[in-house]
This record gives sequence, C-alpha cells and structure tokens, in this order.
Amino acid sequence: MTTGLVDVSLEGHVATVTLSRSEALNALSGEMADQVGGAFLQAAAQPDTWVIVLAAEGEKAFCVGADLKERNQLDDRGWHRNRIFMKGMFEAIRTVPQPTIASVFGYALGGGCELALSCDLIVASDDAVFGLPEVRVGIVPGGGGTQLLARRVGVARAKELIFTGRRISGEIAHEWGMVTTVVPRGSLAVATAELSRSSPVGVREARFAIDRGMEVPLQQGLELEELAWRRAVASDDRTEGIAAFNEKRDPDWKGH
Repeated sequence: MTTGLVDVSLEGHVATVTLSRSEALNALSGEMADQVGGAFLQAAAQPDTWVIVLAAEGEKAFCVGADLKERNQLDDRGWHRNRIFMKGMFEAIRTVPQPTIASVFGYALGGGCELALSCDLIVASDDAVFGLPEVRVGIVPGGGGTQLLARRVGVARAKELIFTGRRISGEIAHEWGMVTTVVPRGSLAVATAELSRSSPVGVREARFAIDRGMEVPLQQGLELEELAWRRAVASDDRTEGIAAFNEKRDPDWKGH
C-alpha cells in the first residue's frame, strides 16, 4: 500500500515500510511522520507480519531528518503540533511487537538517525553516514536520540556526537556498537533479509527479555528471561526448530 510519502509491502512474513520522499532526501514533514507511524502500526496489525523493515527510496539519503523548510514556516503552536506527529512516529516504531530492522544507506541525520536507532537492528551500507546535528540549530534530539544512542555506544561517545553534531561513517558506527553490520550498497537488501530467518517466537521472546531486562536489576532480568524461555519452549516453533536441526533441513516456522 502506498500513502504518498510512505510505501508498505509484505513479502512472505517480512513487512517493509519504505520512506518515499527521495526528492527531498526523505526529510520528515509532519504529514510524512504521521504516515510513517501509521504504516508501522498497520504492518504490525497484520497477523502474517513477523518482522518489520524500515527502508528508503533514493540514492543519497536514507533520511536527513526533519523538514527544516517546513519548520521555518511554523509558529510556536505549529512546532508543538509537529511534535505530536514526530513523537507518535518514534513511539510507534519502538513499541510494535515485531522485531524491527533499519536498512540504511547514505545520510541518516537527525531524525533519520533516530529512526534507525528506534529499530532493534541497523544494517548499513558502506556509504552510510550517521549524525545528530540538532544542537547546531538550537534544539536537541527529540526522537529518542539522547537515550537510544547512549545505550548503544555509551554515555561519553553519545555526548561527543550530540554536543558536536559530528558525523560518523557506518564503519565507525559498527565499531562502536551502533550498527549491526556494514555491507556494500548492492548487498544491503540481502543482508537485511538474512536477519529475518530465525524463529519469530524465539526472536520475539528474546527481544522481550533483553528490552525489559535492561530496565530492571539483574535478578529481575533473569526472571524475565525464564518467563521468555518457558513461553518459547511451549511453542510450535521450538518443536519445529529442534526437528529441523536433527533432520538437517531448513525449519518451517509457524510463528506460534
């Protein structure tokens, strides 16, 4: 389905939400942010969706962040209205039940970088460039950047990047633990698909244990892991996964 600024497609069990404003380097207007958030919620609501990929059209940029030309026309009330769309978009990406993967090429700056950070995993092409330059125009990252980046690369590096607005390559982002893997531009789609082959039940439960466990003391985190383990063991995917391993074949996941 195409909404004008965003395209949503489902291939197998992988839903792809594609930013489709390449003529503006996929800059996020308020309308576009609203459509992206709605696309994630729509994809998540489909029972056949096991993974959601965030991709983009174009050659130069995954997303250069907020549409500053639009923002230049906003009064204070407009800024706060725009904020509702932006905040809703980032919350939708972070809270869908399926694992999410950002497929990033070219520039991923400001809100574009935060879009990637909002996903569970980031696959980057070898020409990817990441940055959070908000302080250079008198604002701060508002899509989770101050929190998500620090959790991935550590407080000191996050402060350096945010305080200076410095851009880093995909390779450095990978070295720092921000990016899952870096591949040649032509291999981006294949590398992203490789991360979508595990048991949907196993991935979902592992994601639950990791994300919830980061918010609590270790002992409570271990208890959450025990809960996730028990739910996975009770699933059809566990039965299929063990059988496929012993029969030396690819598993036919059931997703339950």
